[in-house]
Amino acid sequence: MPRRDIEDRDDSRHVGRRQWLSALGLAGAVTLAGCSGNGDGSDGGDGSDGSDGSDELSQEEIYATAAASSFSTLNPIYNDENGAGNAIARALDLGYTFDENNEYVPLLYDMSTEDGEVWTFEVREGLEFSDPYGEVTASDFVYLIQEVHKSSWASSVASADWDGVTVEETGEYEFQATLNTPQLLWPESYEPQLYPIPQGLLEPYVEEEDTEGLRQDEELLELQFSGNLGPYVLDEWQRDGGTRYSRNDDYYLQDADDLPDVFDEAPYFEEAEIRVISEQASRLGALETGEVDSAAIPPNQVEAYQNNDEIYVNRIPQPYNEKISLNMRDNGWTTGPGNMFRHVPFRQAMACAIDKEGLIQGVFRDFAQTHFTWQPRFSNFYPPEEDIPQFGVGDNYGSEVARGLAEDAFEQSEYDYRFDGETMVDPDGNQVQLSLYHSAGQNTEQLMADFIAQELGENLGIDVSVEAIDGTRFNNEYWTQTDYPTPETNEEGEVTNVPDELVDTVNGEEVEWTQPTSTNPGPRNVTSNEAWDMEVVFGLNTYPRNPLTNSVFFEGANPLYNPVGYYPGFNAEELFQNAREATSEDELADALVELFVNLAEEQPYIMLAFPDDTVGYREGLEGPIENFSNGWNLPAWRYGE
Repeated sequence: MPRRDIEDRDDSRHVGRRQWLSALGLAGAVTLAGCSGNGDGSDGGDGSDGSDGSDELSQEEIYATAAASSFSTLNPIYNDENGAGNAIARALDLGYTFDENNEYVPLLYDMSTEDGEVWTFEVREGLEFSDPYGEVTASDFVYLIQEVHKSSWASSVASADWDGVTVEETGEYEFQATLNTPQLLWPESYEPQLYPIPQGLLEPYVEEEDTEGLRQDEELLELQFSGNLGPYVLDEWQRDGGTRYSRNDDYYLQDADDLPDVFDEAPYFEEAEIRVISEQASRLGALETGEVDSAAIPPNQVEAYQNNDEIYVNRIPQPYNEKISLNMRDNGWTTGPGNMFRHVPFRQAMACAIDKEGLIQGVFRDFAQTHFTWQPRFSNFYPPEEDIPQFGVGDNYGSEVARGLAEDAFEQSEYDYRFDGETMVDPDGNQVQLSLYHSAGQNTEQLMADFIAQELGENLGIDVSVEAIDGTRFNNEYWTQTDYPTPETNEEGEVTNVPDELVDTVNGEEVEWTQPTSTNPGPRNVTSNEAWDMEVVFGLNTYPRNPLTNSVFFEGANPLYNPVGYYPGFNAEELFQNAREATSEDELADALVELFVNLAEEQPYIMLAFPDDTVGYREGLEGPIENFSNGWNLPAWRYGE
């Protein structure tokens, strides 16, 4: 779920299926959980010279994008990487997408429901696999779900999405899925997103329960079965390089009567490429010379490209945030006894000490929006502005308000933290000293960290040391824990005993961690290998299409994802449950708005900004939009006459 910096992306990072699906074809580039993308369905990285043997074609006949790194797999069943998701998308469509009006658009299948519990999938007729697999029917999807995604042996990346879902084939082109709990926003969760995989291809592996064979199958790795199911046909995947494609003359959406007419002749390029280029300067150079058709533009260079007659720049809102993670576990707050991060007024004080508008102007060159709660403003579930505190702007910014809140927190602590003049000191009278990590080599991230350190120093008297660290190292040693206690279970997998170290008292009630994970390995006493205070290495998705997905962060003290050890001070579980049980969108909105009001108050992470994607395109390219759904119509992108 985490992402690297918005400027230099490493899109090979594993981020989880739902995370990259939420961006694929929607925010344009599949971005690394908060990385700025390039809005074209590619990751905006840099790469090789991209020599392609296509000199006989003009630049306008080849749609070329860039990737920061090569792909570890193109197997649709096992991929959870952003960059590879883009590469697969060139040759194989997913089930559906959302258009510029945030409306569901059926691709391979339509979905409908009356109650949010039973969903009917109607498979589009005329879908064809490559020989010898024939037509795509409902049985292919049902077999994939039942025998692979819901199996105990295959370990597909979509397995969790289908847990507890009952699937039944109800016709040659129709099947139904019944959920344990109604979900009005199930499509928006991306859980029912499916790739089409031939049943005949899967059967030998299912019969043998051959996981490794399924992972390494050449037809899956090379997308050799894709038939008319994608805009292009994969011609070559260089394992240490990029991908090359040729136009799919039989692309099924050419015959779709429920899409705009522009799809009738899609795709509009004879070839497509994803080139692996390593340096940002090389990526931008390739855009300038026309070697690639789009690329992410760093905020500090947008103005220069806006004055370039050969390139235009779009500003694309996206749902990945910039925030400060505070370590509330026992190995956080390394400056002294106690952990002030655990007190709501102290987190509010930190939020008030940082000038969000100054951060946006100085670091993001105004290409960002202020971040007050766990949704961007374009979300249908964003609370009314007057209902949420706006820490870090106006009267809620500055030393006076920040110090007042900090003093409220000091009163809640059993330790004697206080201000000595302009300086915050610990019980021994020493200045509070904290560390703030950012990803090494990430210029924008470093600028943001320096800005935060200066603000916390000036407005709260905290001495913050800014430290660069490799993102992978931070993830493995600081952010996650793989060696954690586990409950005892019986042969049926039922929990029979929870060790004491997996039990804590939260808001006066005993809570047991019966399913600890690497990103929430237990109560606050279960910690990562390395101590840390604050980080801006990772940003997170706020899931504006289906905010219920945020339960993985905030549903009580023991959700799936809680590296920071945040315990909600309000009944988050009840609000999520009310939202799940909602029978109308109004009921759903009421529960979610209340949730986001509480999160704005509690600041589980110090929320700072939502940077926009700033994307450069070659002049004349038609199709990109300045909208969260940018890229939904990628097969119909083209150069005008």
